[in-house]
Amino acid sequence: MKRDFLTGEELGAFELGTLLDRALELKAGRGEGEGAEALRGRSVALVFEKPSTRTRVSFEVGVAELGGTPIVLRGDEMQLARGESVADTARVLSGFLDAMVIRSGSHELVEELAGAAEVPVVNGLTPRHHPCQALADLMTLRERFGDLHGLRLAYVGDGNNVARSLAIAGELAGVEVVIAAPPGYQLEDGHGVRLTDDPRAAAEGADALYTDVWVSIGDEAEAERRRADLAPFRLDSDLLTAASDRAIVMHCLPAHPGEEIAADVLYGERSAVWDQAENRLHAQKALLELLLSDD
Repeated sequence: MKRDFLTGEELGAFELGTLLDRALELKAGRGEGEGAEALRGRSVALVFEKPSTRTRVSFEVGVAELGGTPIVLRGDEMQLARGESVADTARVLSGFLDAMVIRSGSHELVEELAGAAEVPVVNGLTPRHHPCQALADLMTLRERFGDLHGLRLAYVGDGNNVARSLAIAGELAGVEVVIAAPPGYQLEDGHGVRLTDDPRAAAEGADALYTDVWVSIGDEAEAERRRADLAPFRLDSDLLTAASDRAIVMHCLPAHPGEEIAADVLYGERSAVWDQAENRLHAQKALLELLLSDD
């Protein structure tokens, strides 16, 4: 039976741990071609309704390194843009492909695509969830700290799709996730997450401090208000002093130094941001192996 990956809740705790183990193996063996036959003879569509750097490149390279063929499609290149239904698109692509990855401005569209597709569908990003990013984040924490269980991650800023995916993944992995956001920007309760409007309280003793952009695609009309509301939640060196002495700094990128994160923190010695970005490749390769292993 085909499996999708839309929110991260599709995985169990043991399976998530196994996936992270495999991601680390793939990273360590990349130069030796580890996993190069996993997708041999298979094709994966990479559908992008929204601009992308890390998601597109990491999936395109990842599919190729697993021996498969990536088919990159922009939304305006498909008949979806001219009124073909999502369900019909899913049926047609299922006859050509072995899996689909989609980055969309509508989570409902991705759910509809997955419901009609006969092959696995992976959420590359929607306004509700960014589960592939959370896999890379957990992999980065594993690299830095070894065991994930009992770690504390403090997310400061907009309680958005990234924060939601961290909450889901953190609960599975035994990571305590604390979200600090102002009223109107806070994540909903659930998945064992702790919520606060005090960024310093969230950062107290944390093993990782995490933030994301304040103005995402689609938020431009409210840019100035959002910057003003979120300014007290900037990740800077002062906030970092409240965290554990071993704390690392995380950001899913793209970053805007001087807004949500100070430049000296983003580029400082405690930054794990660039490892996070690279780990998108390895975590997603492990995910594709898992989803296609039973086909």
